Amino acid sequence: MSNRVVCPSHPDANLIEDCHAGDMICSMCGLVVGDRVIDVGSEWRTFSNDKGGEDRSRVGGPENTLLGSSDLSTMIGPGQGAASFDASGNALYSNRRTISSSDRTLINAFRTISGMCDRINLPRTITDRANALFKKVHDGKNLRGRSNDAISSACLYIACRQEGVPRTFKEIVAVSTVSKKEIGRCFKLILKAHDTNVEIITTGDFMNRFCGTLGLARDIQRAATTIAKRAVDLDLVPGRSPISVAAAAIYMAAQASNDKKSQREISDIAGVAEVTIKQSYRLMRDRAAELFPEDFKFTTTIEQLPAS
Repeated sequence: MSNRVVCPSHPDANLIEDCHAGDMICSMCGLVVGDRVIDVGSEWRTFSNDKGGEDRSRVGGPENTLLGSSDLSTMIGPGQGAASFDASGNALYSNRRTISSSDRTLINAFRTISGMCDRINLPRTITDRANALFKKVHDGKNLRGRSNDAISSACLYIACRQEGVPRTFKEIVAVSTVSKKEIGRCFKLILKAHDTNVEIITTGDFMNRFCGTLGLARDIQRAATTIAKRAVDLDLVPGRSPISVAAAAIYMAAQASNDKKSQREISDIAGVAEVTIKQSYRLMRDRAAELFPEDFKFTTTIEQLPAS
C-alpha cells in the first residue's frame, strides 16, 4: 500500500490518467497527485492485412526472415557541407534503409503474391509457402529471363496444391497479370529445377468448392462425387483432366435432380469449356446406371437424361 499513488484527501477515490499531460488526477477534488506518467500506448500506427485494421504496435511490422539486408541502420552523416552539421557544429545522424536489388525483387514478388491471395481469399499459410518457394527459385537462379509475375503466379499455384487446396490455372490467371501459357512454363521449370513435389489433383479436390458455388444440395454433391470417382475407377474418361470429369459429374447429378444446372453455368464456375464438359459427359452417359449411388433420389430418370 505504501507504493500506491492516492489522493491525500480522498484515498479511496479513483484516479484519472491524463495521457496527454502525463498526470494522475483525483476524480473527487481534481488534485494532481502524480505527474510525468509514461504513456505506454502506441506512438505510431501500422496497418496489417492479417487483422483487417490497425496493428497498434510500437515497433512496426515483423521482421521478414526471407530478406537478407533490409534492416534499418543509423549512420553518422559523412558529408562535408554545412547541411551535414547542426547549429552547434555536431554531426547529424540519418536513418538509412539499405535494400539490395535482390531484396527489392523479393519484396515486390511478396507483395504480388499477397495481393493475389487476398483476391481469391487464400489463407496466410499458402502466402508464406508461396513466398518461401519464390525465395528458393530466386536464389537458385534457374529461371533467369522469366517474368517475376509469372514465377510468382506459378509459385502460388504450387503452394495451393501442396497445401491440399488446389486452384485451377484459370483461377490463378484471373488474379495475375500474365498468361496461362507463361505460368504453365514456369510451373514446369520450377518442378524440374527444384525437384518440387506436388500432389496429383483428383476430382474430389474441386467438388466441394464447385458445388458450393453453384448452390447445390449436399445429396447432389455426394452423388456428383460418387459419379466422378466411379467414372475414373471404371476408366470411362481416359486422358480427361480431373476438373473436366468433376464438371461432367456435377452436370449429370444436377440433371437427374430437381436443381438442374446448364453446362454454361458449370463451365463458368469450373473454368472449362462447355464442349469439354459435353465430351466427358458423353463418355459417362451410356453407363450412368453404374455411376449413381444406390440411394440417390431421382427426379429425372437415367433414361431421360440429356444425350449430350
